[in-house]
Amino acid sequence: MTCLPKALALAFVVLASPPILAAAPTQPLLGDWTLDTSRMPMPPDQRPKSVRFAFADAGGGKLSVHVDIVYAPGSEVHSVATVALDGSPAIVENSPEADHVSVKRPTPGIVVMALQKEGILVSTRIYAVTPDGRGLVETSVYPGDKDVPVMRTNYFTRAR
Repeated sequence: MTCLPKALALAFVVLASPPILAAAPTQPLLGDWTLDTSRMPMPPDQRPKSVRFAFADAGGGKLSVHVDIVYAPGSEVHSVATVALDGSPAIVENSPEADHVSVKRPTPGIVVMALQKEGILVSTRIYAVTPDGRGLVETSVYPGDKDVPVMRTNYFTRAR
């Protein structure tokens, strides 16, 4: 086989293959995510009506995080933070759960978040984008009864 037929054969294989590398975003966490409340381990009447996370690149190695929650009774919370991805703390505005957050991103599809309220660590959360890029799994660890750790898993779908 000469060089031209080899090059054409290689080009055909590349063009006929699924675009695996092109489809993998460099920052798969970024975007809007909605919580699948039907999978929450609590009675339906106690589940929030909706939860939306928005992760955006804030520039300078920082992440912008917006969380919008509509609770079962209808009250709403809209929290926001802009945090460096180096683990240093940042202020969380308008959150009933936390007043400070620290974040690290060990890989592009995973973020580890520590939430603090009045100087006390209240939860650690790990957000991992699913391999297909359409889902986000939140693993939350927090103190339960008698300070025994509790782990909870929530499932989000990409809204955009």
